[in-house]
Amino acid sequence: MTPAAQPVKAIFIEDCAALRTPTAKTLGKDSGIETTCAVADPFAARKCIADSKPAVVVIDLEMERMDAMLFLRILMGQSPMPVVGICSLTPQGSKAALDALELGAVDIFVRSNNHDIAHGQGASLAEKVRAAAKAKFRPPGPKAPPPASPEQKDAKSLILLGASTGGTEALREVLMRLPAGLPPVCIVQHIPSNFSTAFADRLNAACAISVKEAADGDLLEPGKAFVAPGDRHMLLARKSSGRLYLQVKDGEKILHHRPSIDLMFESAAAVAGAQSVAGLLTGMGRDGASGLLKLRQSGAKTFAQDEATSVVYGMPKAAADLGAAEKILPLGDVADHIVRACTPRRA
Repeated sequence: MTPAAQPVKAIFIEDCAALRTPTAKTLGKDSGIETTCAVADPFAARKCIADSKPAVVVIDLEMERMDAMLFLRILMGQSPMPVVGICSLTPQGSKAALDALELGAVDIFVRSNNHDIAHGQGASLAEKVRAAAKAKFRPPGPKAPPPASPEQKDAKSLILLGASTGGTEALREVLMRLPAGLPPVCIVQHIPSNFSTAFADRLNAACAISVKEAADGDLLEPGKAFVAPGDRHMLLARKSSGRLYLQVKDGEKILHHRPSIDLMFESAAAVAGAQSVAGLLTGMGRDGASGLLKLRQSGAKTFAQDEATSVVYGMPKAAADLGAAEKILPLGDVADHIVRACTPRRA
């Protein structure tokens, strides 16, 4: 018989007792998780980490009596490990979530209100904790300078990127290295509905290209990147004039996701496949794999992130297994690959 898997050791940091106790109990009910301790301050957290050596730290990112970001900076500098942050579905929660991901958190759990974790959302939080324990932890790396802009007319005239767990920082690393003047970029990142605007704004402030949250009817233009709104699908379509534009719409979840990477890729394959360079970055599951295959079959240059640099080698592996990815690339090579794909060879 196969021996039973050992439960994931996790600690929970929350300064509010009314939230700390029920959330810790909820996590403890999951047979795959062992909550070794639930603590209210960084001193107790450090001791618990040293004593129990947890696989995952779960932390409320919006505590009133504790600076969660300062704690994360110290943790990542001294004892880096996978972290799942908890935040609310508010502008403040969105900022806290993106700050935590930038500091190295693996994933974010969004609570609808202060009581939903104990009444209905516990299974979702437990799933994220178990996944974080399996994730390949990548501490935030140095910011690389962008490659030189291509001097010739672009060969490929559309860039398509999909990502999930670990993807916010992977996308930031890629986009920060893309020079101005490249073809339009369309991005689907699995992200909560209220977070996509802040995510796009943060990318816009850090990148040479212009980044915005996509709106229905947006025309695709060089030098601009469009992030699918959280909880809305984003598709590509072509006007009678030949111009490519975006359709942002509601619809059923596909493979449990909205926005769907597959849906964006499939729509692009139908209207601009041969014009595209497209890739799948880190993420859990298989969203985007079949769409990437359709893109490759339609003439696109396709790639997937490699296992060594993926936080979660789920979606890229699914693409590789399908034969959807023409190339398998480490994250650090993705930006240069995109630039080369958009630059024709010299005669």
